[in-house]
Amino acid sequence: MALQIGDSVPDLLGLDQDGREVRLSDYPERRVVLYFYPKDNTSGCTAEACSLRDGYAELRKAGYEIIGVSRDSAKSHQGFREKYQLPFRLIADTDVRLNELFGTWIEKSMYGRKYMGTERTTFVISASGKIEHIIRGKEVNTKEHARQILEQ
Repeated sequence: MALQIGDSVPDLLGLDQDGREVRLSDYPERRVVLYFYPKDNTSGCTAEACSLRDGYAELRKAGYEIIGVSRDSAKSHQGFREKYQLPFRLIADTDVRLNELFGTWIEKSMYGRKYMGTERTTFVISASGKIEHIIRGKEVNTKEHARQILEQ
């Protein structure tokens, strides 16, 4: 069963682009925006990451911390962060464990071909570790995602 609004999130989320553990407890008294995206360096995912980068100072001022998650490798994440000067951590969920826990690993279809992939989804997690808001799929405005989070 995928995590829903009101559910507690485990402290250990995974490993970031540098192989370091990412824990909710790394961000005491902050709301964590955990955003799942399909793939580094694709148009929609880049637009979303750059929106969060551009709004990062305002998001931090409002009490948020941003963490991205995709199936990409740590090496891919390092390049993506460097290329777009992303100031936040990216979790390399290569075994899709985190995607499955949050219910973002779904069957997709493109040109009639079915495959498993990540549904673009953002979870806002309270300082106490509970999911308080979810923005899922087509609801995510990739170009204005920072504003979308701040206005929710």
